[in-house]
Amino acid sequence: MQLTTFDWLIIVAFLVASLLVGLYASRKSGKNYAEFFLSGRSMPWWLLGFSMVATTFSADTPNLVTDFVRNDGVAGNWRWWAFLLTGMLTVFVYARMWRRSGVQTDLEFYEMRYSGKAAAFLRGFRAIYLGVLANCLIMATVILAAMKIGGVFGFSRAESALVACGITVVYSSIGGLTGVILTDFFQFIIAMIGSVWVAIVVVNHPEVGGLSAMLSHPNVSGHLNMLPDLNDPSAWVPLLLIPLAVQWWSVWYPGAEPGGGGYIAQRMLSAKNERHAIGATLFFNIAHYALRPWPWILVALGSLIIFPDLASLQAAFPEMAGKVVKDDLAYPAMLRLLPAGLLGLIVASLAAAFMSTIATHLNWGASYVVNDFYKRFLHPSVSPKGRGAGRQDHYIFADGHGHFCGLLPGKCHAGLRHPAEDRRRHRADFPVALVLVAHQSLQRADGHARIFCGGRLF
Repeated sequence: MQLTTFDWLIIVAFLVASLLVGLYASRKSGKNYAEFFLSGRSMPWWLLGFSMVATTFSADTPNLVTDFVRNDGVAGNWRWWAFLLTGMLTVFVYARMWRRSGVQTDLEFYEMRYSGKAAAFLRGFRAIYLGVLANCLIMATVILAAMKIGGVFGFSRAESALVACGITVVYSSIGGLTGVILTDFFQFIIAMIGSVWVAIVVVNHPEVGGLSAMLSHPNVSGHLNMLPDLNDPSAWVPLLLIPLAVQWWSVWYPGAEPGGGGYIAQRMLSAKNERHAIGATLFFNIAHYALRPWPWILVALGSLIIFPDLASLQAAFPEMAGKVVKDDLAYPAMLRLLPAGLLGLIVASLAAAFMSTIATHLNWGASYVVNDFYKRFLHPSVSPKGRGAGRQDHYIFADGHGHFCGLLPGKCHAGLRHPAEDRRRHRADFPVALVLVAHQSLQRADGHARIFCGGRLF
């Protein structure tokens, strides 16, 4: 798939614009820790909502949704739609509480909620476990998916990772959370324009024949049900019953942790006030679950006509090994139908989705290490006006996820059935999510209970 000069101009313009936004935000980001990691607690709900939904839109997300639709129809998305229940719990119960707490990270809340050495250990352990180890692994798998998509456009793995990562590290390290949020807003608009435009081109492609013809096509008609077949327990139990009855409260899912947490809590803590925290999470859940996935679903349905099986996908990518060609590859395969100019916009939109996720994880992970480990245990008297440690952690994480890319098993490099599913593999155990909610609600839940559940989880 060849990119024209016009395509390259669009891509370069997007990368330069992302960098300029970070430079603009750097004027204020260095005042203190709260400014660098929480934007001075002055962010409006709409910017925070866009940032939340942009972060959960990674380069591999369309691939994952495409895989669900091609294998289980539209109903396959209940694997993640079920987390709307957790999201609504955060909106109407926990968002105002997070903002009211006044902490800098959700991990700092542990020592407000609990007491003693157990609470301190829990805070420090999770700062390293989530902020460094899990965070680098998440970023590594996102990069692996980006490398796979980049291969469709003729980019080498090094080109796919180094250019986008390099610019992301620069603007997120100099601009702090403000730079991340502002670029998230800009990048999400680019990403969604690209997604909608791809859907329009695919639906109107001559082989698809328009929306009505696509929906009535025999390859597609059996994939349109919003609910799985209720007469087939093998379909509705894993796709509907388990997600709605168990999964939404029993697992840790980035962006929908029971009670809020992670980078979603970071956004709520950076809001102007409690009302803005509630508005941001409400906007996020509406956009994340109800609006954003439908362009991808339309492309996935169209791919069933043009690439009805894996053999047709393999024929479209003869240079790729058979173990790489899975249903998730159908989305980037459909991008080959795009004309020049539009192709450059789509590459920019996928880069935007990738960069927004990486930037958030860099800032979020650095906030854990600086606030909940470095300041708490190593230098508790450090000046709150410093920011050097936060910037240094950005570069450490950027190097760390690069090393994880090299350490992951060969099958990850070859491409898994669900490349994003490995990133989102829900690190779950029965009591874990109960404690996630209970630690904010129940008086008798203590740090030892959380440590016990974390030990089983680990």
